[in-house]
Amino acid sequence: MAHLLVGALSCSGLWRGVLAESEEQPYLIASLHGVSERMGGLTRRWRFDRMSTVCHPESGDLTASFAEAAKYYGVGVDVCPSRRGWRKGVVEKANHSAAQRWWRTLPDEVTPAQAQARLDAWCARHGDSRARVRDGVKTTVAGLAAAEPLRPLPVLPFPAVLEDTRVVSAQALVSWHGNLYSVPPGHGGQQVTIRCRLGAATLDVVTGAGTVVARHHREPDHAGAVVRDSGHVTALETKVLAARGASAGPCHRKARRPPSAAALAEAAAIRGQAPGGAPVTDFAAWASAARPLHPDGSSARQH
Repeated sequence: MAHLLVGALSCSGLWRGVLAESEEQPYLIASLHGVSERMGGLTRRWRFDRMSTVCHPESGDLTASFAEAAKYYGVGVDVCPSRRGWRKGVVEKANHSAAQRWWRTLPDEVTPAQAQARLDAWCARHGDSRARVRDGVKTTVAGLAAAEPLRPLPVLPFPAVLEDTRVVSAQALVSWHGNLYSVPPGHGGQQVTIRCRLGAATLDVVTGAGTVVARHHREPDHAGAVVRDSGHVTALETKVLAARGASAGPCHRKARRPPSAAALAEAAAIRGQAPGGAPVTDFAAWASAARPLHPDGSSARQH
């Protein structure tokens, strides 16, 4: 399941969206940073629904953790009154466009990275080209957005920590954000937690007991990369060879193994030919099979 966070500029109507794996607060902050990058900067204030990751829905007061994120970006936060979601109508119209004009035409076989790229291209090609009139002058959404007084983003996103639970495969690999990361052998079938701080170059694989069993360089999301630590590879090979026996060596997958004399003799017997000779074909048998008989015993004429 994919979650789409949409942000829009109220004056120009420019909007962008980011696909996320979850609606938890770290993913929300990462998506906010991504939306702001795609729009070209930060506004002075953000308006939200009464999301539990932003505020306490009962009172509308900001949570302490999200207040720290808003302070980091230097923006004010406005929370919509209860049952007044259309206070941010520009975002609701953007959601409608995303659902009706982009999501419904998205092929099922695309990857999350391809879906994000298609969304960015759709917004730039169709959303930004919408016609607008300001002071009697015809312009577009992109033209109005170019004049918006946006502030630059911080170099790194707010250091929230992403945490996701995954199951280790039999090959001692963990799948996360479209890539595979290795762990030491012996954890197959167990649940581990992938922990990564936004903006950091590394990620940790943590067991249920809180032990960090692996630390890897984070590859770009959905790159299809397989990241293996050399120590994990050696330990896995040692375990596999020990299971096969002390005298067993590595399996050479591309070793040349020509058929033996016994195998050649058995193949010749199956084909009905003498060993070392060419196959003998009896064309009379083919001719009799090609001329089926009528019920009266006469030969059928072939057309």
